[in-house]
Amino acid sequence: MPAQIQKLFISSSIGKLEVVRGKPDSVPRGIAVIAHPHPLHGGTMDNKVVQTMFSTLLALNFITVKFNFRGVGLSEGQYDQGVGETDDVISVVKTLNDPPETEGVRLPLLLAGFSFGGAIQLHAAHALNPDYLLLVAPSVAHLHAPPVPETTEHALIIQGDKDNIVSPATILDWAMPTSQPIVFIPGAEHFFHGKLMILKDVITKAFRPS
Repeated sequence: MPAQIQKLFISSSIGKLEVVRGKPDSVPRGIAVIAHPHPLHGGTMDNKVVQTMFSTLLALNFITVKFNFRGVGLSEGQYDQGVGETDDVISVVKTLNDPPETEGVRLPLLLAGFSFGGAIQLHAAHALNPDYLLLVAPSVAHLHAPPVPETTEHALIIQGDKDNIVSPATILDWAMPTSQPIVFIPGAEHFFHGKLMILKDVITKAFRPS
């Protein structure tokens, strides 16, 4: 049986948020919630990097969720400088990882995000204590992102070395105080043109069941 893809809305403090949820065709090993790039610069849950993360994590047997931040697509509300967007993540996680939604089991949590969404997930991580983090070119300086929580079991941060939007130097400055490892993809710019299959392979190898 193929994975089941469902479009739905969940309630949040500002109204409804537009969500797409994928359920794997076997027993899920966790729930992954993916946050998209900057809402004021065309970022949506249909971004190709977000979609690559979505399909890859679904194939790795995570219940995989992507959603539109407030004010994007059919989600209600308006842009809130990252503060409200962090609350959006928390609302999605608390709704969709609630045991009634996951057949009575609270699953291990993976927070994933690209660019603006990656930095938002770092803020959300300090409220949600995820088991895993997957961050692609997170805009850590723009949103004053905190470090990876010490309670996170595994964090994968992926960066292109030709990124002219989130510079490699910025990521290294953020990572230096905690010696956080970073995986660099040679030749990749911010949107990973021509490098999406490599991005998929890096994620698959990092989160493939042992």
